[in-house]
Amino acid sequence: MKKLKSFWKDKRVLITGHTGFKGSWLLALLNKLGSQTFGYALKPEKSPALFDDLFLSDFAKSSSRNFINDINDFDALKKAVSSAKPDIVFHLAAQPLVRKSYINTIETWKTNVIGTLNLLESVKNLDNKCSVVIVTTDKVYKNNEWEYGYRENDELGGKDPYSASKSATELLVASWRHSFCKDNLSKHPNIRLATARSGNVLGGGDWSTDRIVPDAIRALRRNEIINIRNPNYTRPWQHVLDPLIGYLKLAENQFEESNSNLFSSEFNFGPIPGENHTVEQLVREILIY
Repeated sequence: MKKLKSFWKDKRVLITGHTGFKGSWLLALLNKLGSQTFGYALKPEKSPALFDDLFLSDFAKSSSRNFINDINDFDALKKAVSSAKPDIVFHLAAQPLVRKSYINTIETWKTNVIGTLNLLESVKNLDNKCSVVIVTTDKVYKNNEWEYGYRENDELGGKDPYSASKSATELLVASWRHSFCKDNLSKHPNIRLATARSGNVLGGGDWSTDRIVPDAIRALRRNEIINIRNPNYTRPWQHVLDPLIGYLKLAENQFEESNSNLFSSEFNFGPIPGENHTVEQLVREILIY
């Protein structure tokens, strides 16, 4: 934490999607590190919500730091970015649920792709040096049923609307980076841009639907059977702080590296393959505790 604090103290950091599960954790972590934090997101959808539990305080009540609005509202987002003047941007705002993407397909594509484009177009107006980390998912890859983990240069894909929209987001970011901030001769050499791919995140404060741990806890509270759709599926489960620390280190290296291209690409964040477990194994661990 001391090493992290030496960089992050007093840095101006904007988090989109800061009212969500990962966003709330990231906001709390950056506040702990002494950053000047700003957030742009919708209000939490459900109660209980980690954001409400953590930030019913000065931050939540501050209209100059806590921007409650839609990522699809370009004018409001552009104004918030201009006001925050961030050194670092973490873009987490998204429609993150696979099953919901079948129900609200247009919203999913619009939020995940056009919402990201709205953010990128908003940071164009910054004069200061700014590192931008776009958080996508490990589901951006074409599923080849391989035994080994996917690499950053493997083929993108995605059959469901959520995964496909996140793959499209990766293509968008790569195109935007090449077009506007590829090197020091580009139109926006002050902007460093990378994507962070991770998933299967676990941790306190997650009460979303269609996620195995919250669904299991809800079933136990109601004294019901825990329904598991795919017990033998293996997933790279990781605690929420693991990828978040990775995002921080990526942004830090981006910001401090003199070579603008070195940390401006795609990065996977996940456990080593030997730490993967099946859904059934995870649920059995829940029952033990």
